[in-house]
Amino acid sequence: MHILFDEAGKLMTGRLMSEAESSLQVELESGKRVKVKLANTLLRFDKPAPAALMPAATALAESMELELAYEFAPDEEFGFADLARDYFSDNASTEQQVAALICLQGAPHYFRRSGKGRYRKAPPEIVAQALAAIEKKKQIQAQIDAWAADLQAGQCPDAVRQQLYRILFRPDKNAPEYKAVVEAARQSHTAPLALLQKAGAITSAYQFHWQRFLFDQFPRGTGFPAVEAPAVADELPLATVQAFSIDDSHTTEIDDALSLQGLGSGTVTLGIHIAAPGLAIAPDSPLDELARARLSTVYMPGHKITMLPDAVVQAYTLEAGRDCPAVSLYVNIDEASLQIKDSRTALERVPIAHNLRHDQLDSVITEGWLTGETPVDTASAEVAALQPQLAFIFRLARHLKAQREVVRGKPETFTRPDYTFKLEGVTGREPDGSETVVIGTRSRGAPLDLMVAEAMILANSTWGLWLADTGVPGIYRSQASLAPGIKVRMGSKALPHAGIGVKAYAWSTSPLRRYVDLVNQWQIIACARHGRTAALAAPFKPKDAGILSVISAFDAAYTAYNSFQNGMERFWTLRHVQQAGITELTATLIKDNLVRADTLPLVMPVMGADGLPRGAHVRVRLGAIDEITLEVSGTVIERLDLPVTPQDEAPAEGEDEEDLGSPLHLAIDIAEEDGTPADSPEATGGATKQG
Repeated sequence: MHILFDEAGKLMTGRLMSEAESSLQVELESGKRVKVKLANTLLRFDKPAPAALMPAATALAESMELELAYEFAPDEEFGFADLARDYFSDNASTEQQVAALICLQGAPHYFRRSGKGRYRKAPPEIVAQALAAIEKKKQIQAQIDAWAADLQAGQCPDAVRQQLYRILFRPDKNAPEYKAVVEAARQSHTAPLALLQKAGAITSAYQFHWQRFLFDQFPRGTGFPAVEAPAVADELPLATVQAFSIDDSHTTEIDDALSLQGLGSGTVTLGIHIAAPGLAIAPDSPLDELARARLSTVYMPGHKITMLPDAVVQAYTLEAGRDCPAVSLYVNIDEASLQIKDSRTALERVPIAHNLRHDQLDSVITEGWLTGETPVDTASAEVAALQPQLAFIFRLARHLKAQREVVRGKPETFTRPDYTFKLEGVTGREPDGSETVVIGTRSRGAPLDLMVAEAMILANSTWGLWLADTGVPGIYRSQASLAPGIKVRMGSKALPHAGIGVKAYAWSTSPLRRYVDLVNQWQIIACARHGRTAALAAPFKPKDAGILSVISAFDAAYTAYNSFQNGMERFWTLRHVQQAGITELTATLIKDNLVRADTLPLVMPVMGADGLPRGAHVRVRLGAIDEITLEVSGTVIERLDLPVTPQDEAPAEGEDEEDLGSPLHLAIDIAEEDGTPADSPEATGGATKQG
């Protein structure tokens, strides 16, 4: 005697060995003996042999017509043997009975299970809906197969092209477009990114990076709704200064300006004037919501996405020739010793006399010009008139920097220049990737740069300590130490910043382009208006969870924006290499087999650097450039006999793993189909960004 039984939904057969009250001992074809519950027994039979029964019944079940079986089946509950008798004959064989059972199990849209081997017909309307869904699924699968065939043939269907970034980076794995790419990649044994490139889905490397960023960070576009810049309601006093700003020519968000009073009197007053949108934009207002949604201006070569609408920026920017609302920090300084005596904060209108520009004046306002070694008349008359003020601010900046370096425990070292990118032909439009890029340099620590940097550090540290002293919450940047791996963090506590060498540091000097600065400005304004009772009047109260929410959102957005800026600068650097026909360059070994180009902002892996010390100077032949993955590698062809300095051997100030590159992660996963590890080069398309 043989038994057909159901084991967790799977039909199994075996020879009956013994029977108890509620269970059976059955020997399977493999020889293994199992205990089967009596309730799971579906059929007892003598022949055919179990090994022959299932193949014969399966073949017979495939020949059954479901529509006919549904018509023959009883309207009330029935068993599989009942269907076999109705469909085949009154003397249905064992094979026919098992075939009926297999048919019933495989057609849940026609028959609903009521128990072991028992079924009911589904209502006709349910059957109709199920059949329509099955037909739709067949059509979708046919579309998937057609799209996959097109992709393998080097043609990209429009539907796939429109979903390109979603497929690669944030896919709906049930979407037919995604499934088509996965199927085509699996069948052609091609990485998804390479497959889509060959099929023409990516026609512009620049647009690939730009549109991917917009998809990820600005899915609703970069435009602003119609909003007006509110006027400052306060009757602000007019400051008795003539302030000047120092920025690059392309800067439209002029956040800060400087002034100097009292030269020759023994006590000099340095004014640090910050644009004051916080006096007009109220927390939770429509403009605040816009700023909080973006959190920062996004910068890239030739273009930027501002945090605030341009009309709003222009209403509060520190433009020359206007009396601009400002939050001013006045610092009284001993003219001889340069020691700070005291400081005060004022809410006022500040006359802006000049907008000085780095790129136009760095070659004029040099250390020699400021110390009198170079004639003053090498500059224009208006700049020459500022020489005494600029000379004092430069002397003060060097003094403040030296004091910070004592706290840091070592001097700040900036051995690499800041690189500048200019796209020729970009005026009043977004770049499209076809432009010629000109890469220039601006030395870190140039006099004008140093003046602004030290003034802003002074303001941010002074205001940060003031907020803490008055018990008003703020957003701080801190660094516990300069030990390797200790990074700068954002938080709500006034903690030391070891990297800068100050007791507290609260970003407050760029409220037109960073949201945390706008938040801190609101808090500073409350302190200026209410003094010791400011904690009760400030928009963010002590232990306010809103501060932590801003920190978290800003940190994530700022990291993403900086990563994009670094990527676009690398893109344009690689484009410059191609445009200039550069095939070889000199570089310095910075880590393992990674080198940094000596005259370009380019880090890349090289072969042939084994055994060379960090800081070694080499000549590198460049390999192929991939503008999509931003990859380029090289081969060391010559060791240059240049002296290795301590600066070459030591990591540059601010150098970290982000400088050395991060992989371009794709979310599309063909590993589910072929068992490839999800993080392997094959699964990700081998896409890695270096540098």
